[in-house]
Amino acid sequence: MSLQDSIPNNVDLGSDRKLMRALEKWQPNFLEWWRDMGPEGFQEDQIWLRTAISVDASGWAHYDYVKMPDYRWGIFLTPRDGERTIGFGDVSEEKVWDEVPGELRGMLRRIIVTQADTEPASVEQQRLLGKCAPSLYDLRNLFQVNVEEGRHLWAMVHLLHQYFGRDGREEAEALLERRSGDVDKPRILNTFNERTDEWLSFFMFAMFTDRDGKYQLSSLSESGFDPLARATQFMLTEEAFHLSVGEYGVDRAVQRAAEATVADSNDDARAQGAIDLVTIQKYINFWFSSAVELFGGEISSNAADYFAAGLKGRHHEQKKYEDHAALGEIYSMPIVEKGKLTSQEVPLRNAINEQLRDEYVADCERAVARWNKTIQKAGLTGVELSLPSRRFNRRMGIYAEYHFDPRGDLIDEATFEAKKDTWLPTAEDRAYVQSLMKPCYEPGKMASWIAAPRKGVKGKAIDFEYVKFTG
Repeated sequence: MSLQDSIPNNVDLGSDRKLMRALEKWQPNFLEWWRDMGPEGFQEDQIWLRTAISVDASGWAHYDYVKMPDYRWGIFLTPRDGERTIGFGDVSEEKVWDEVPGELRGMLRRIIVTQADTEPASVEQQRLLGKCAPSLYDLRNLFQVNVEEGRHLWAMVHLLHQYFGRDGREEAEALLERRSGDVDKPRILNTFNERTDEWLSFFMFAMFTDRDGKYQLSSLSESGFDPLARATQFMLTEEAFHLSVGEYGVDRAVQRAAEATVADSNDDARAQGAIDLVTIQKYINFWFSSAVELFGGEISSNAADYFAAGLKGRHHEQKKYEDHAALGEIYSMPIVEKGKLTSQEVPLRNAINEQLRDEYVADCERAVARWNKTIQKAGLTGVELSLPSRRFNRRMGIYAEYHFDPRGDLIDEATFEAKKDTWLPTAEDRAYVQSLMKPCYEPGKMASWIAAPRKGVKGKAIDFEYVKFTG
């Protein structure tokens, strides 16, 4: 582990001066991007952040105050695990690759660039949220997520620089040139061009979109390309925090909504300065339906090729599955045929995306069950939140050309248009949520629409000074 280099790392950058110089040349461009597109208005403030200084299980994070532009973005891979072999596909049991196989170069670069592009995109989407943070606790958590997304970008850029030559360097530059929501140079995936300019959307994004990231990273952590597998294994340790910020943030908004509904004589949470549960349900519908598309098409030859080539496995491939070839198995998938929902049997390799999506949906359902327990604890009965069908409100895949209600029932376009305002956030809903986005920077205090957390960060009190403002 080298913490003294200009780029902290455990990949022995110091022994490869050409690579070090290339990354040091990219570093100022990254910092310029961070100042332009990172959290606006807080670059000179002292934030109580954790920084990766180790990859061992005994403790890989150091907590201290730091200005975000001075954050030590490093390159860290989990240690090698003996003589590891590839665990799936047509190359199962072959030795993992330390270099990129020539015939897989294009596919592997596409995988890495797509993953890498999501990291700066989310920072760009969230750059204005600090100005309306509901508490210092939440402000600090936002910035922690942001700097770690920046570190994840570094992890992927290191792979591009070290293993893909000029093509990799050009891709690394392009990662800093695209912009979330830009008409001419948008981010690669649609979800990362969505507006995330208020905190309910941020929590939903971290809950649903970052949860997709968990499953994508888990699949890549099985990769036969060992540097990618080891990079994503370490990224997963940081990603877990991002998911908790989202799931617990929504839970706190739900708690406040339920308590406000009970407290109001007309069951009107908005009258108490909270976000009502109906609106929260609409946001769930929107963000979940956006996030499920990140898994790709339900029937995918690309997914089959990635699996066969040993590039991208399944979530917990070695722990959960006995048959790592996935040949001869079928997956029964709902499809639309002659205006009706029916089922189709698909070779399992072509349904790898859907199998991964199954695990994601189950994970999301667990979180929704937690939120419903919070509603019950608040004393509100007869009200439950729910996860919409994965077929609802789709813009890509086999369901995109059809219309479904949140239960997944096939409906016509006229019915969808007539009811969509009851299922998805309206302009009025968004305007109301936006109206609540007033900053609350007093230590220990919370905005009106969200409940206080049960505990602070890393043993600190809720009223700890998580952010020290310079202005």
